[in-house]
Amino acid sequence: MLTAVLAGIPAGSPVTEGYINARLAARQGGAGASPRQRTEHDTVEFSAGVRDGQATGNPIALHIKNRDTTYAHLPPVHTPRPGHADLAGALNRGLDDARNIVERSSARETAARVAAGAIAAECLEALGVHVLGHVVSVGGIGVHAEAAEDLEASRSERDASDLHALGAADAQDEALALVAKAKKAGDTLGGVVEVVATGLPVGLGGHERPEEKLSTGLAAALMGVQAVKGVEIGLGFRSTGLHGSQLHDVILPSAEGRPPARGGNNAGGIEGGMSNGQPVVLRAAMKPLATLRNALPSVDLRTGEAAPARVERSDVTAVPRLAIVAEAVVALELLRHVRRRFGGASLAELQAALASQRQAMRDVGV
Repeated sequence: MLTAVLAGIPAGSPVTEGYINARLAARQGGAGASPRQRTEHDTVEFSAGVRDGQATGNPIALHIKNRDTTYAHLPPVHTPRPGHADLAGALNRGLDDARNIVERSSARETAARVAAGAIAAECLEALGVHVLGHVVSVGGIGVHAEAAEDLEASRSERDASDLHALGAADAQDEALALVAKAKKAGDTLGGVVEVVATGLPVGLGGHERPEEKLSTGLAAALMGVQAVKGVEIGLGFRSTGLHGSQLHDVILPSAEGRPPARGGNNAGGIEGGMSNGQPVVLRAAMKPLATLRNALPSVDLRTGEAAPARVERSDVTAVPRLAIVAEAVVALELLRHVRRRFGGASLAELQAALASQRQAMRDVGV
């Protein structure tokens, strides 16, 4: 069983099982899934912090049962997989059996993060903030399209896609063919996902200390997901090929009572470590997964002799699932910053505080 404890959700926030279970189902869907995704049928249960479909303000304890309960009978892992936590974890703990490392580092635990992130996302939606993750590329094949301004309009399109993508059907078909080819070859594929958040108030984060920056927290949240090897905000790495005059989003006058307009959103909605009122746009790069059916060379931890890496069940690609997980961890981090900035013991207090701040921004023309 997976268990998570989520503190800081304001009293009165909606906590809807159907909403959370839909996110859990999306995490298990998509192309390239391992047999475990077909074995587990994740649903959430609560043992504390929720009453009559609302947060009580106390810590929320949630649980997701595992249908596959064979852990106690799984064989030891003496030959670690290159690219996985197996070897470093076993050496760190002085083990010649990496089984405990394999199980705890498994991406199975992201189901709990998706459930917790769904609670955060539902609270954010009550504050007028929406978050959506979708796939940009798989195995180097681009399947990207811009999300609609109304992110919820893009969600059904994303969920209907086998790749959790918004791009053209022919590009998605090409990527799906590549996934099928990799599966037949016993290989794996990586890719890139994008997370977009709209409706955020200006000034989340801070510029005084690195740990206060919104950019710091979001990057850490995404880098904390298994197999993610790179994160960018806005144009990110792509900005290095531009001149400053091409990159920075110019500030333009706007209509009375409206924020100043921007010439673009290359900054991805974050400047100086703070939200600037534009949509926040993040990307995360996932490497090809470390478990290959055609095992890579390794060594036996008991003898030090050459041996093929152990083959564990694995996705051909987890990029479609990363879109859902990334959406969840971004929602958690955004709500953490909203709570730190605006406080409030109840959802009503939090809504009033955000409404007051938004009005103050309009009053000064920001």
